[in-house]
Amino acid sequence: MAFSCGKTATPKPYEYFRIDLPQHEYRHIDSLPNISFDISTMSKISDYEGNDVKGYNIDYPMLNGRIYLTYMPLDLDSFIAVTEDSRRLAYKHTIKANSIIDNYYENDTTRVYGVLFQISGNAASPVQFFITDSTKNFLRGALYFNNIPNYDSIMPVADYVQEDIERLIETVRWK
Repeated sequence: MAFSCGKTATPKPYEYFRIDLPQHEYRHIDSLPNISFDISTMSKISDYEGNDVKGYNIDYPMLNGRIYLTYMPLDLDSFIAVTEDSRRLAYKHTIKANSIIDNYYENDTTRVYGVLFQISGNAASPVQFFITDSTKNFLRGALYFNNIPNYDSIMPVADYVQEDIERLIETVRWK
């Protein structure tokens, strides 16, 4: 005859690893030809050339993520096209996103204007943005992680990197 304590067995919920993220620290990047800004000290920046664009990658090796930046010179004809293209690229994630929140940024002193897109849900890119001086310069960015987009598990890291992106936007200076 078998005895038990009388409790019904229940399955344990899924658990995620705890990620201890360091305090935000920044360094100023002034070596790029058309733009300068602050990036996290835990990231590394590299550049690449594309068709009519200059690109930069800000890698977060410890977080397995990357911010893809694309810089383009502007003229009157291209302004509407590149801003609408950036908005379209952010909203392509609607298929997997629960919501997309547009946060507008405007600084008349530094002539930096733009939109930061917060994308919640299991979308491939949780944060995207574009900024411009509306006459000569345009910068677009998108954050991606090198793993399956499970919103619950990447949310703390995405929020952490979003703070770095906000700092980048606030410290941009056009040359």
